[in-house]
Amino acid sequence: MASNPQLFPNGAPVPFVNEMLVLTREGVEFEVDKIPSAPGGHVKAQGIIYLSNIRIVFVANEPVGSLFAFDMPLLYIHGEKFNQPIFMCNNISAHVEPVVPENQHRALYSTHSFKIRFKEGGCGTFIPLFFNLIATVRRFNPQSVPGADSRSDPLQARQTPVEEMMKHAYVDPNDPTRIFLQQPNQESQLRRRTYQSQPAEHTSI
Repeated sequence: MASNPQLFPNGAPVPFVNEMLVLTREGVEFEVDKIPSAPGGHVKAQGIIYLSNIRIVFVANEPVGSLFAFDMPLLYIHGEKFNQPIFMCNNISAHVEPVVPENQHRALYSTHSFKIRFKEGGCGTFIPLFFNLIATVRRFNPQSVPGADSRSDPLQARQTPVEEMMKHAYVDPNDPTRIFLQQPNQESQLRRRTYQSQPAEHTSI
């Protein structure tokens, strides 16, 4: 996981080379632990989820302290589970390994637990796509298993073919998730090449 990835002025993440945006989902609540700059290390915020063939990015409607977005590589996510509590919102819970800078020691960074709650509308489109994408990424990158000593390149996931999955995705009319059958034009303008932590401000390259 990396805090505050680079965003376009409209809030969409600046993509990596060969990154394909799969979907966006508004009306979610995101919760994550072990964020050093957050009060008590815990963050809970409302916002938008962006899912691509490389990562999940949560962009908050309002910054929480100095944090406005959270970037989670698909290769670093594990223990994911879909939960359907009786008296609360459907949600996904999982763990994600941190993106460790090359000059830092892995022991200085903790595994995060996170939760995505679907506060507005159903999730019949989002859930199958999310779990199918995670499974496909792992199938095409079997050597990248998250763990305490994981140093695998999170951008390996960009080799995962997702076009057919997107074309044949089931669309739940009660789910406001938006699937991208064609990539937004702005994403062809700028491309990132490496995972680097960004300063706590909305930046672009």
